[in-house]
Amino acid sequence: MILLSRRSQLAIAAVVDIALHARPSPVAARFLAARHDLPPRHLETLLQALVRVGILKGVRGPRGGYELARERRRITAGDIARAAMQESGEDALGPMPHSRLVDDVIGPEVMRASQAFLAVLDGVTVEELCRRAQQEAVFEGMGLDADFTI
Repeated sequence: MILLSRRSQLAIAAVVDIALHARPSPVAARFLAARHDLPPRHLETLLQALVRVGILKGVRGPRGGYELARERRRITAGDIARAAMQESGEDALGPMPHSRLVDDVIGPEVMRASQAFLAVLDGVTVEELCRRAQQEAVFEGMGLDADFTI
């Protein structure tokens, strides 16, 4: 059972990727998409959602892209997951069922479990995830390190 949506996992991966690659210039969405084998347009809406909540900052222009809006140690995986869930497009799934069973029994338990799950993610910072990514050398040998062309 997956507790975190693919969108939330992608959001966390995108923020960590940007944290690792945004020096000296912002990360272009196309390079981010290439490193994660996704179409760039698929990422844009997610990246814009992260900008709206103040996790990322969008930089316009020919050398534009995305960079962190605050320090890595001040962003948690929980912050990112919540931002991704806010605009997850779950409206396409149809309305939630309304019954006393859902409202009074199942709903409160699911809410409690969700809060516990997010509390664990709140204890994981982007700084920690970046450190692990560097230790595991996750981007070595990909040939996509440069976010610019000459």
